[in-house]
Amino acid sequence: MTTTIDKAGRVVIPAAVRERLGLVPGTALTVTADDGAVTLAPVVTPPRLVARRGWLVARPVGDRRKLPKVDVAKLIEEERNRWP
Repeated sequence: MTTTIDKAGRVVIPAAVRERLGLVPGTALTVTADDGAVTLAPVVTPPRLVARRGWLVARPVGDRRKLPKVDVAKLIEEERNRWP
């Protein structure tokens, strides 16, 4: 997949990639440059540890309804089909 940078320095992330990663308008991204490559990654808030019955449980911070819906089985199948 190829995209270009416009005059204002903006890059369009293709719709298929945005949908797969659950990126919506307003999603914060980190930008890193390493060995000639630019990497964009969603900012991930670390989970909060909560004590439950003597165990520490990781709970997401923020509204769960805003988390992307991921079809794990579909992602596994796509990965399997990438290789001959």
